Amino acid sequence: MQYTDIGIDLGTASILVYIRGKGVVLKEPSVVAFDSNTHKIQAIGEDARLMLGRTPGNIVAVRPLREGVISDYTVTEKMMKYFIQKAMGKRNFRKPRIAVCVPSGVTEVERKAVEDATIQCGARDVFIIEEPIAAAIGAGVDIAKPCGNMIVDIGGGTTDVAVISLGGTVVSDSIKIAGDDFDQALVRYMRKKHNLFIGDSTAEDIKINIGTAFKRPEVDYMDVKGRNLLTGLPKSIKVSSEETEEALKEPTAQIVETIKGVLEKTPPELAADIIDRGIVLTGGGSLLRGLEDLIASQTGINTMTAEDPMTAVAIGTGKYVEFLAGHKEE
Repeated sequence: MQYTDIGIDLGTASILVYIRGKGVVLKEPSVVAFDSNTHKIQAIGEDARLMLGRTPGNIVAVRPLREGVISDYTVTEKMMKYFIQKAMGKRNFRKPRIAVCVPSGVTEVERKAVEDATIQCGARDVFIIEEPIAAAIGAGVDIAKPCGNMIVDIGGGTTDVAVISLGGTVVSDSIKIAGDDFDQALVRYMRKKHNLFIGDSTAEDIKINIGTAFKRPEVDYMDVKGRNLLTGLPKSIKVSSEETEEALKEPTAQIVETIKGVLEKTPPELAADIIDRGIVLTGGGSLLRGLEDLIASQTGINTMTAEDPMTAVAIGTGKYVEFLAGHKEE
């Protein structure tokens, strides 16, 4: 009987499920809405995301994963169970082999929590894989070769920077600055500069539509609605892409510093490979305009974004199970 191999990208912002032979079958926000009085789960995924910041008092919409690690164990377990069942459908398979990826900087305790939650979801075997390796496989990098590849995976809660060679991580660093911090920086900027209070989803809209990390030849504008902090009344203002560059200066600079730090610790032979091959960006955060140019201008190394940065980690995680299954001698 055919085993099912599943790869799960357990992200702070969204969860992606990859099934062998089918590709990425599910991509939903990692948000759970539950009733605080009865502790019953009301909605999971996209339905719950729509409730963020819009719920009555007794319904709470939460993200059970913070900065790439489990912050609420029971809710995460229920959420994973729901997504795995939704992805696999009603057919009764034998217990699947599941690979889950975690940020490269997680502790043993955090790793164990992910493993336990996955076993509770009915996995036969659990493989924990580090995000940069999954991202590299998903981006089409041949990680088994003896040459250096630099991967920068910018997710929702963490940014993982790693130099990979011969199927393993040579140097890596992980910082808790990523897509969510871009949103927070925009919220702070709007409050400070325009006395306008905006929600996280509005900040995300600004980031996606006109956000930029590097000066661009043309300036884009967007109407932003929020609450005026002085009058307490709703207000709409026009915001330019130049302002977003200013707002995002701090978090993007920290990502660049981390990349530089990893490059400084990279052995010279591998550093030479990276100059030839360039830096590969993956993860949803890498979709921020101008990020490639910013990293290239600061490091002097050609930087490119993977073909489908959002799904690279999920695809890589799934392929890693196949890779292991082929090499596992039992």
